[in-house]
Amino acid sequence: MTDLRCTYCGEDGLQAGFILDAESPKGFGRWVEGALERGIFGGAKLAGRPKWEIEAHRCPNCQHLEMFARRRA
Repeated sequence: MTDLRCTYCGEDGLQAGFILDAESPKGFGRWVEGALERGIFGGAKLAGRPKWEIEAHRCPNCQHLEMFARRRA
């Protein structure tokens, strides 16, 4: 994604980054399609559900975060 503009203040040039999830086996946050369903041990049921990587972009002017889901996870 290029030429992103902050939807909060209108600044150009958002800085790319990601959401860190230390508890995830892959180390980064993912967006999972559908409502949260918990398994017998309390964790989220993920089997067979589409998972998307989360790209986060930070505005250098107002620090607002813009997040996008990419189908790679």
